[in-house]
Amino acid sequence: MPKHPLQFPLGSRRRALQAGGSLVMLLAAPQLAFGASIVAVRVWPARDYTRVTIESDQPLSASHQLVDSPNRLVVDIDGLGLDTALRELVGQVRPDDPYIERVRVGQYQPRVVRLVFDLKQAVRPQQFALAPVASYQQRLVFDLYPVQEADPLLALVREREDAGQRAAAAAAQDVLGELIARIEKPGPAAATSRVALGGAPATAASASGIAAPAAAAALPAPVASAAAPTASERRRVERLIIVALDPGHGGEDPGAIGPTGLREKDVVLAVALALREKLNALPGMRVMMTRDGDFFVPLHERVRKARRVQADLFVSIHADAFYRPEARGASVFALSTRGATSSAARWMAQRENQADQVGGVNIANVRDRQVLGALLDMSTTAQIKDSLKLGEEVLTRMGRVGRLHKPRVEQAGFAVLKAPDIPSILVETAFISNPDEEAQLRDPSYRARLVEALAAGIQRYFERNPPLARTRQL
Repeated sequence: MPKHPLQFPLGSRRRALQAGGSLVMLLAAPQLAFGASIVAVRVWPARDYTRVTIESDQPLSASHQLVDSPNRLVVDIDGLGLDTALRELVGQVRPDDPYIERVRVGQYQPRVVRLVFDLKQAVRPQQFALAPVASYQQRLVFDLYPVQEADPLLALVREREDAGQRAAAAAAQDVLGELIARIEKPGPAAATSRVALGGAPATAASASGIAAPAAAAALPAPVASAAAPTASERRRVERLIIVALDPGHGGEDPGAIGPTGLREKDVVLAVALALREKLNALPGMRVMMTRDGDFFVPLHERVRKARRVQADLFVSIHADAFYRPEARGASVFALSTRGATSSAARWMAQRENQADQVGGVNIANVRDRQVLGALLDMSTTAQIKDSLKLGEEVLTRMGRVGRLHKPRVEQAGFAVLKAPDIPSILVETAFISNPDEEAQLRDPSYRARLVEALAAGIQRYFERNPPLARTRQL
């Protein structure tokens, strides 16, 4: 009689049962108990896009679909049980999120958790996974982008016009006129009203006693240009001097962290917001921020934003750490295509260029657009020459505020400085890893003097190097 294919001799059967028992034990914790455990959930709202991050101890398998009437994003995560961490996602959504109205979470099937994002507008979702890096474990990321991107040049022009109209309406106490102005032309947002230095949530003052930057109370939804640009607006765009300010890091990427917990992303955002106010007050000058809130912007996207508005300058602001806490002093860097001018410059460039890994970039999307390869060949001799001139003006004035790390502008291969037609510098305001300099960065009066120095250096550069006439396209 032939043996059944599932029958084993007695010895083989015993070995099979032993192996099977071991298999059940191995599956018991991670698989039979719904697989991965959720470590944290985070939501990063901004006008540019909203990011939802689900961090877990194992990779997650998920699928999503868009549903309209009304707009919803439905996400199914396999091999997962509904737990407290996932339920907390509901409370992570802010009322002023431009894209997400609310989130519903439920156990859709025994081994499938369903997330339903009720949306305020149609979105272009991107889903991707990030491998463990720095202090993060496995991350599943959903980026919600607007279907139609707003025109950044037109926004710069209308931003000042809207501010003037609001001021006039307030002075005249014309309530009806102010209401109409808000409906017709929503004002610009400063999403950082809820970002306090030291990483505290938005309150009048953070746990460290530092007040959050003054800003608007809400994040308005990004709106594509409702009306075509007028002839007057086109003329104003061509006459503008546009400075792109780039506060480093943000969102998932805190940047360097000082001895008492002060985060680089918060410090540089506060400096950049104050510098924007200073420069916007100068006649004919407007500032474009690569980020104006606590969200992450990939390195290539920072460069693309500056090029989209055809900026005349690009200034990236940082407050880095070094492996030796005694390192101190401010630095200014320009791009180099021939290697770094010092080992410290090389080390800093490598560190800053790793920001995408921590902040989280959809690599597949970048490769599709061939952005990474294109950036490698975008530097020009003229751009670097002008960048060194700008750097000298800024470094000279920063030296009057505090100590300099090096008396000259250094050079290294910073990816964020690779716009071919825009003079670009990276400013290290101080070493946040140095206890004394961390204390300075926490001091509002020191930051104010630092902003004055940066503004004076930029203004002096334009006095000596007036920008060429541009034909900007709206």
